Amino acid sequence: MNIVNTRKLKVILTGLPVALATAVFFTGCGRQAGPGAASMMNMPPPEVGVVTIAPESVALTTELPGRIDPVRVAQVRARVDGIVLHRNFREGADVTNGEVLYEIDPVPFKAALDSANASLTQAQQLVERYKPLVGINAVSKQDYDNAVSAAAQAKAAQEIAAVNFGYCTVTAPISGKIGAALVTEGALVSQGAATEMAVVTQLDPIYCDFAESSTELLRLQRELENGALKSAAPGEAKVSLLLDDGTTYAQPGKLLFSDVTVDPSSGMVTLRAEFPNPNHLLLPGLFARGVLEQAVDSQAITAPQRGVSVGANGVATVMVVGADGKVEARVIKIGQAVGDKWIVTDGLKAGEQVVVEGLQKFQPGMAVKPVPFNPAGGGNPASPVPAKGN
Repeated sequence: MNIVNTRKLKVILTGLPVALATAVFFTGCGRQAGPGAASMMNMPPPEVGVVTIAPESVALTTELPGRIDPVRVAQVRARVDGIVLHRNFREGADVTNGEVLYEIDPVPFKAALDSANASLTQAQQLVERYKPLVGINAVSKQDYDNAVSAAAQAKAAQEIAAVNFGYCTVTAPISGKIGAALVTEGALVSQGAATEMAVVTQLDPIYCDFAESSTELLRLQRELENGALKSAAPGEAKVSLLLDDGTTYAQPGKLLFSDVTVDPSSGMVTLRAEFPNPNHLLLPGLFARGVLEQAVDSQAITAPQRGVSVGANGVATVMVVGADGKVEARVIKIGQAVGDKWIVTDGLKAGEQVVVEGLQKFQPGMAVKPVPFNPAGGGNPASPVPAKGN
């Protein structure tokens, strides 16, 4: 063996213990890292707030567009020809039935009434004079009958004159709020042209007319006939009003009727509700939205809206804690919103637990620790919800 090979052998033999020691060191380090990794894998499951699904009685409501309409509107028109002498009301004020609004010049009508009264008196006197004479044949029966007929005609003329004289005083036909004065003092009004002088509108109570789709009304009727829904009691259905500014009108209303015909141009059915309006906040022509309670679902399945995710495609999903404590994503079908909940028509059943708090702590398929959700406390209580099936 030459000198060069001998030196290489010495280097190899010298480095072997170092390599073995290094291998043993790293092997030991690997054994020491094992328990730490295992401890990370054994971390407790995240705590999430859940709501346990339970059937409840829910009033099914429908929100419909509507318009405010007065209960009664009276157009005050001239019933005799004449000159307006006085206007006795303030525009926009409340007036009562029979209150004097205008005075038309009564002089010619007073003269006509006096003449009619005189003619009537003369005709009646002639009848009284002829009456005893007929019995002794001093006056013919024909003359007496003519006198009686003339007296009756005079009586009718007197009544007409009295009515026309009374029309000189223009009164409010109903109680309500009066609008602008349409004629002023000195204006000539005419019975033939039926001159409009003012308009009185009754504002308390007041109507609101809504339009509902005939298709939706038929669907509701079918569900009521099938027993899936319970009809709200007649006269007890709640009707509330949403004003244009987004506020809810303080006075609840009552549903009076639904129309018996369908508008062929729109396919809508008219619903009418009546509302108290003591402060005259609701004015005719005002647009509003009515919330009508039409039926009651006594076994409705609902889910909190904060626990329901609705995608861009309209598909709704919830996170449900299974019997094994693991979370699964569940596709559900939702109906209308009731308060802060959705009515669930498919995909959930009573007793299941829906996650509403801590959704960012897990991924589907992970094990979690469910605790009852406490919205008032701003967090979750410490006591856990018993796992299903245990």
